[in-house]
Amino acid sequence: MGCTHSESANQAGAEAIYLSGSCVASSVTAGPDIGLITMTELVRRARQTSRVIDIPLIADADTGYGNEINVRRTVDEYERAGVDAIQIEDQLFPKKCGHFERKQLIPASDFAVKVEAAVDVRESDSFLVIARTDAIATDGIEAAIRRAKLYKRAGADVLFIEAPTQREEMERITEEVPGPLLVNMAAKGKTPQMSAESLEQIGYDMAIYPTDAFMSALKTIRETYETLLKTGSQERIVDGMVEWETRNRITELNDITALEDHYSESADRYAEIYDSL
Repeated sequence: MGCTHSESANQAGAEAIYLSGSCVASSVTAGPDIGLITMTELVRRARQTSRVIDIPLIADADTGYGNEINVRRTVDEYERAGVDAIQIEDQLFPKKCGHFERKQLIPASDFAVKVEAAVDVRESDSFLVIARTDAIATDGIEAAIRRAKLYKRAGADVLFIEAPTQREEMERITEEVPGPLLVNMAAKGKTPQMSAESLEQIGYDMAIYPTDAFMSALKTIRETYETLLKTGSQERIVDGMVEWETRNRITELNDITALEDHYSESADRYAEIYDSL
């Protein structure tokens, strides 16, 4: 999710913003989420995003970018960038999107040490460590639940079992795994789509919608250029655009204009003072 998307979600009333590594990967490289981007690139986007929102920011940190020592630096960089919660996962690097095939995991004990390192190094207890396991895809629901329980013992604040493919699996997770629990409602992904109310009813505490805005934007952008190039006219697409004033409100142009007016008045005042000296 880009900064403008984040600001729009903020203005729409979202309770928190999730910075998707998948979306950052696609926007930076125009490629898939297969571990091509670096911690530096994600931290840069996290810092840019945290500056334009006034609600908590949850940021994807992939595998933590190395072993437990690398994870310590990762947490430090994200926390200093203004992030409120970090998500790390137990895949072997280079990782893949949680809804892709051919994922591989590191041993559960190795990832538990990474979780412990993340918890140890954070400066504030309010900075949350979200531990994600992708074990359903590689080893099944039993292994995923065992891993999640271990990560809780290692100190994870929130547990995230990625990509359950059936409601029955989701209900088992919420029955057997200690919370708080996060679920990924990736649009058109492997997990059944459920309303926020239904997710809460079966026991989930948090839900993220990491790709909805990005995928909607991709569809709109492609259709916009296809129509424009085919017809040579904006007539068929202009009604699908926000108004100019709406764009300015989202980007806070009026606030900048007010500041310019304020400093212009200050400049006039200082000019009068200077002339009197």
